[in-house]
Amino acid sequence: MSTQPKSFRKTHNNPASLHAEADGLHRLAITCQQGDVPLSVARVISVTDQELCTQWIDQQAGSREQFMQLGQALAQLHNIHFDQVGLERDNFIGLNPQPNGLSDDWGSFFVTQRLGFQVSLVANPSFAEACQQWLTDLAPALQNWLNQNCQHFSLLHGDLWSGNVLFDHQGAWLIDPAVYQGDAEADLAMTFLFGGFPAAFYQGYEKIRPRSTAYPIKQVVYNLYHQLNHYNLFGDSYRSGCERAFAIMGEFFNSNTHS
Repeated sequence: MSTQPKSFRKTHNNPASLHAEADGLHRLAITCQQGDVPLSVARVISVTDQELCTQWIDQQAGSREQFMQLGQALAQLHNIHFDQVGLERDNFIGLNPQPNGLSDDWGSFFVTQRLGFQVSLVANPSFAEACQQWLTDLAPALQNWLNQNCQHFSLLHGDLWSGNVLFDHQGAWLIDPAVYQGDAEADLAMTFLFGGFPAAFYQGYEKIRPRSTAYPIKQVVYNLYHQLNHYNLFGDSYRSGCERAFAIMGEFFNSNTHS
């Protein structure tokens, strides 16, 4: 008597979210395959307006060697060049929309489609006004600086925290992406949120793709997007992190002259 193979089934009250996740998994898998990147992506079995069905992964704790291999493979993925930033379609970051569109201007894209959009979702009037003023003040210098410090455009997982990487006996698997094209160090920055990845991951990554000298400030800038998103989803416990990031950025751009 035959039995159906195991699969992971995900439901959502927003059909667009399921289709966007399936699209992101497909884009990651195709890019890894075409670029000969040794990184596994959960295979989409089927997707409907009601359910996303992906292959089952027999999870186990990742070893030091597997985390190092993950870092190296992610760096190889990030070394594949794309011509534009953004994406042809909108998708989601967690439960919130993630607007995209294609652009040649990384700095403007990140300020408007990432930080600006999240600021527009802030419901608290006084905090929304403060965030908008900080962003307005920072935008010209921030956009120029991001463009000057982006090596090339890469395909990003987009939501790369530890919960979206699984391991089995073969190695690492990527799940639950929020893909778009942009600065690879935006992906790297997010790995430091929520406890970070083990040191072996970063050692592996930097063997292939060393962090830029601008990375420390980039980490603050890029993670502000996720902190704002979490503030909008989960509330005031994330407010101080947003305020701290804006303060660090303000100090940096007010004390440095960037052409």
